[in-house]
Amino acid sequence: MNGKRLGGKLTRRAFVQRALGAASGMAALGLVPGLGRAQTTKPIKIGVSLPLTGVFAIAGQKHRDGYQFWASLVNKDKKRQLLGRPVELIISDNRSDTETTVSQIERFVSENEVELLFGTFSSKLTFPASAAAEKAKMVYPVPAGGALKIWERGFQYIFYFQQNAAETIGQAPIDVLIHARDKKLIKPDDFPKSVGIVNADDFFSNAISAGLAGDAALAPGVLKNAGMSLAFRQKWPEGFTDWNTLANSLKGKNPDLVMACSASPDEAIQLVRAMRTVRFSPRGLYISQGSQAEFKQAVGEAANGIMTHAAWHAAAPYQGLLAGEKYTNQQFIKEFQAEHKREPDEDEAIPFAVCQGMEQAVRAVGSTDNQKLRSWLAARTKADPVRTVLGDFSWDKRGLPVGRPFLVLQWQKNKLEFLWPQSEFPGIKDVLWPKPKW
Repeated sequence: MNGKRLGGKLTRRAFVQRALGAASGMAALGLVPGLGRAQTTKPIKIGVSLPLTGVFAIAGQKHRDGYQFWASLVNKDKKRQLLGRPVELIISDNRSDTETTVSQIERFVSENEVELLFGTFSSKLTFPASAAAEKAKMVYPVPAGGALKIWERGFQYIFYFQQNAAETIGQAPIDVLIHARDKKLIKPDDFPKSVGIVNADDFFSNAISAGLAGDAALAPGVLKNAGMSLAFRQKWPEGFTDWNTLANSLKGKNPDLVMACSASPDEAIQLVRAMRTVRFSPRGLYISQGSQAEFKQAVGEAANGIMTHAAWHAAAPYQGLLAGEKYTNQQFIKEFQAEHKREPDEDEAIPFAVCQGMEQAVRAVGSTDNQKLRSWLAARTKADPVRTVLGDFSWDKRGLPVGRPFLVLQWQKNKLEFLWPQSEFPGIKDVLWPKPKW
């Protein structure tokens, strides 16, 4: 009867056809649990723009590994899936270029229709990337982007997964030396009086330098407050190669302490090699990118006595969450090593912590609605934080973490040892001062 009405009533066949048609339409909208299930099990797409090549390649590739490791843990166990869905990372190489980074963020949102964004590496790339994410009203969790100018724009959707703004970093290694002097581990006459600052002409490195020298309106004057004089200051441009000349200039001023604010591990390696070449061995040396295994492998025994700062350390007894269950720093290290056949460092731990934070937000609100995610993250407190392998996180109105001191580490006998803060963990070592001569 082809579904025609009989006496003003629908035939059974017509009723079934209409019912099925309505159900199909509801399923397409995800309104019928049984029929709509195929829709809700589609992967959650996450856009990630990273510097896999170019000046930031070493750290960028490790950030990729950290993100992918989290995704593998979530996807291989259905109990860990996010809202009952696997995750799909869409990772693009921005070639350490700002314009490419912005284009990729915009494409993730408009073409790939990602539901989440994960952050890039470096303040240089984070500054424009976060602006693009803010415009799209999407949460942008930042693994590496500490320059204060990123956080002073009144943005609502950015959250930093390290300790604090880069301008404050220099205070931590200086505090180590002051503490050692106060404990009489460094004699007053042996305390550094003159400092040389060298840095990359980069958002992050310039910020550390500004905090040390006190020439930024929002930065502390760390050296002046410690009674140290600035004997030398110079920055190098991107693509710099004349390292021996820079090292010779430092040698000519002969500061007691050199604070080298590098933007990448490769720059740190080149500077140490040049200082050895010109036979300049200061009494103390801090380098902002010196915790990576590649740095130690490249400079060898010359690493002994070099200080650096970090957001993470393998021995830190942090406890995070994964799929709502406790997931410790030690579990992270063990499982990462099993998958990658090497130990992780902080450039893998930090992005993994970003994933943990975003995962907790998604599970808490039961959605990938970025407005809800933003509100939940902003509402975290010390008593109710995000829990990660980097420790607990809550943020101020700018998106900067609250109450998180920088870790200061030092290479001692081929091991990266804790120096600071003194009360944070067991196993704190005394600073090795002066640095052994090269």
